[in-house]
Amino acid sequence: MDYSHQPILNVPAVVIKLLVVLGAIHAVRVLLLPDDIDRILVWTFAFVPARYDSSALTDGLLPGGWGAEIWSFFTYALLHANLMHIGFNSVWLLAFASPVARRFGTWRFLLFFAMTVAAGALAYLLAHAGELAPMIGASAGISGMMGAAARFAFEPGGSLDFRHRDRSNADRVPAAPLSVTLRNPRVLTFLAVWFGLNLLFGIGSLSFVTEGQNVAWEAHVGGFLAGLLLFSAFDPVEQAPTIKDEHTLH
Repeated sequence: MDYSHQPILNVPAVVIKLLVVLGAIHAVRVLLLPDDIDRILVWTFAFVPARYDSSALTDGLLPGGWGAEIWSFFTYALLHANLMHIGFNSVWLLAFASPVARRFGTWRFLLFFAMTVAAGALAYLLAHAGELAPMIGASAGISGMMGAAARFAFEPGGSLDFRHRDRSNADRVPAAPLSVTLRNPRVLTFLAVWFGLNLLFGIGSLSFVTEGQNVAWEAHVGGFLAGLLLFSAFDPVEQAPTIKDEHTLH
């Protein structure tokens, strides 16, 4: 068997380049930047809810000015706290971004990733309005990829449909409408496990970060819901007909 053609091993170039960019940024910060310069970089490009609170005394304290109020909705995803943080995110990005990138293509994928990252920042802002602590990491975008994958990976012939042996076209199977997807028992189980894990992060019962760092689970939820809901707007594959549509065709 030629394993090079197996979808799970066929990592799209855009995903590899994204991983290289994330790794290079972290390496430069750790190996080349003095601590004081790195702190300025983090506060300039991290997402800080206090930027958007007129009552917060941040004038002159946060670098980046009004521009950071825009770009930090996206740039926070390029920064990571430590090797464990970037390593964990890289593994999940490789696993869930690859099938989405194969399905969407490069530019749809990048725009979709940016939209889910921004949705994660918005959710975090709503939950932590006025807080000064910066948020960093690509987890919201990865969660968006998980939400998108849930829309097609469990379909017959999809990459998570292990009842079908032939999954050579797993990432191009037609996706069911969202209303149908949310009645799929396998999808519902996936959603229950995913939201359950994030609930544990939220109440502090589960953590993989070091002391003094918190998991931005609200950003995870925002990114995931954006991926789930925005999927159809980006999907180039024709949607699977509903049962009603199939009867009409007959």
